[in-house]
Amino acid sequence: MREDVESLDIRDVTANWVNAQVLERQIEERVKALADLGDTPLFFGRLDYLRSPGAEQAEGARGESFYIGRRHVHDADGDPMVIDWRAPVSQPFYRASKKDPMDVALRRRFGYTGGDLTAYEDEHLSDPAEAARTSRLLQQEIERPRVGPMRDIVATIQPEQDEIVRGGLGGTVCVQGGPGTGKTAVGLHRVAYLLYAHRERLARAGTLVIGPNRSFLHYIEQVLPALGELTVAQATVDDLVARVEVRGADDAAAATVKGDARMAEVLRRALYSHVTPPADPVVVVRGSRRWRVPAYELEEIVRGLLDRDIRYGAARDALPQRIAHAVLVQMERAGEAPDDRVQDAVARNSAVKAAVKAVWPAVDPAKLVLRLLTDADFLAAHADGVLTEDEQKTILWTRPARSVRSARWSPADAVLIDEAADLIERTPSLGHVVLDEAQDLSPMQYRAVGRRCTTGSATVLGDLAQGTTPWATRSWREALAHLGKPDAVVEELTAGFRVPTDVIAYASRLLPHIAPGLTPVRSIRENPGFFEIRAAAGTADVVGACRELLRREGSVGLIAADARVPGLAEALDAAGVGHLGPGEETTRETRLTLVPASLAKGLEYDYVVLDEPRAVVDGEPDERTGLRRLYVALTRAVSGLIVTHAAPLPPQLA
Repeated sequence: MREDVESLDIRDVTANWVNAQVLERQIEERVKALADLGDTPLFFGRLDYLRSPGAEQAEGARGESFYIGRRHVHDADGDPMVIDWRAPVSQPFYRASKKDPMDVALRRRFGYTGGDLTAYEDEHLSDPAEAARTSRLLQQEIERPRVGPMRDIVATIQPEQDEIVRGGLGGTVCVQGGPGTGKTAVGLHRVAYLLYAHRERLARAGTLVIGPNRSFLHYIEQVLPALGELTVAQATVDDLVARVEVRGADDAAAATVKGDARMAEVLRRALYSHVTPPADPVVVVRGSRRWRVPAYELEEIVRGLLDRDIRYGAARDALPQRIAHAVLVQMERAGEAPDDRVQDAVARNSAVKAAVKAVWPAVDPAKLVLRLLTDADFLAAHADGVLTEDEQKTILWTRPARSVRSARWSPADAVLIDEAADLIERTPSLGHVVLDEAQDLSPMQYRAVGRRCTTGSATVLGDLAQGTTPWATRSWREALAHLGKPDAVVEELTAGFRVPTDVIAYASRLLPHIAPGLTPVRSIRENPGFFEIRAAAGTADVVGACRELLRREGSVGLIAADARVPGLAEALDAAGVGHLGPGEETTRETRLTLVPASLAKGLEYDYVVLDEPRAVVDGEPDERTGLRRLYVALTRAVSGLIVTHAAPLPPQLA
């Protein structure tokens, strides 16, 4: 298929060089999408139907067989050999069961080692004599050691996951899923499905995956390309709102107030305070005639624009045309017959421009936020009845900056500037946005994401128990309201595929303290996993635990409180144990990653050494956030976990 694309001759089908450039680019993208992945098989399953789907069939005739794979594959004649996993005919591979065989006689799963076919397993779903059983190949694929970036799960998608993946484009879906339930994979595969089902629409509108940090995005970046999807952009929330250079940081109290949704009202008031009632008439001179628009009529025009509740910038652009229209009305009454060109000329008249500048001046969003954060009187005037006096003092800068460029903006400030910019000019909307680790966003960050999918839909992924910011959301309904998607459907995934039984059971001891009422994850893995708690006399014992796990197959993560990472790095270097940082890709030679607890979210390793749980808790502003951070760190292991500690363990783990 790739060779066919490479051999295309477009010389006779392009009318000009522009068409040729566009076609060449499309061909290049197609060739990239058809790249071979050496250790990734083209198919992983087969379905034998009792009857051919959608076709008339003679009595006693056998149905068709379809091979199911990551990509559609056809032969030299164009006949399909492998059916894309997203096609409707492939759906029973994920949904069919003994209770509901969906007209499937046989489901066959193929097992691979690297790129080599090594096993297969059959289920006769329509045979009443065969009992339902757990797929061994499915279990082996889920528990297979992993080295390198996140991989796709198209061979192991479960029925409850498939239902979310194949949801329609029109609605927003929120997926609450505990550690190891596959919510990130579900979100990425949902994007792949939507691109398959609505390719033209999303090609025009665009799709975006938003992750918590660059390390996480690097970890997941190969999933969609492996499925042939190369056009999906990836970003963090900080990337989305990067209108100024961020060089500063807020304390938890200031960041919490700045992230509160009430700040949107403060910004709106501050922005529209620049609109002032006109005090003088506008006099337009054209030739020998003078046309006068009185102040009271100008005020009516301004009031009408304010009542329409349109963007500040759009209203400012409309104001000169409204004034010009008032002049044209006078011209018509005087017997003239002005046209649109005359109205445009009047709108560009210097007197009209001067009136617009005085009544509805241009506002720079960064300068507006800078004034709010540095001018106590300006903030008090527009936060009155919205923020308390203490909250206003919390966000005021102690050292005012002289200019936008010299200001030490924080991440929360950048979100405020983005909000102000949207009040002035509407932010373009995408067709679909995937927001992962959403529980950590502030209300203002939700608003920043939401305005990028106002005319599109979203897939929101997260776990309330893993909220590790002081402003972490307490309910999905509240979060979805800030996102602008209050009618979104909330789905919950409770079956755990990644975290071993003993590990998730131990971590779940924290749930009553960090997310009361949340359903604990139920591990469906047959392998209980390797789990130990060890007293450690010093870093040498931690290094020893890492060496022990490196003797096993797979990746190893050493997770520690941020403050302890430099000391552990020195100990590993002194012991000659090679290690990487988060976001660096593991290899067969270097399989250990040293991970600060603040960056562990969303990552996974076959084996984990968790250093000093008490230090992880104490490293956060409050105990609840610290226990949530610990819950995240405890649930990064796929096959085994060693907890090392010199200080007493947190009592919540007793």
